[in-house]
Amino acid sequence: MFVAMNRFSLLPGKEAAFEDVWAGRDSHLAGVPGFISFHLLKGASDENGTLYATHTVWQSRQAFEDWTRSEAFRAAHAGAGGTRDLYAGPPRLELFESVLGN
Repeated sequence: MFVAMNRFSLLPGKEAAFEDVWAGRDSHLAGVPGFISFHLLKGASDENGTLYATHTVWQSRQAFEDWTRSEAFRAAHAGAGGTRDLYAGPPRLELFESVLGN
């Protein structure tokens, strides 16, 4: 199993707009070989904003890397630059290999 997470730091008051963007987007993940699941996670909030993370689970690192080079990936990220006013900084990609699990 392989997990890819993007962490997003949102500006105060931008949470609803951010969630609307994710709820309304076509991720193009359905049917992608090796894709298992997706979650949008909401973390702690303070005076600087709110932390969010996307969490995708893949059968393997290779399946994730293949997706990043696919037309589905390009389509899913086509409008990403249009929401920069929501963020306190750039997203942070974190990648994890499973070492233990059921």
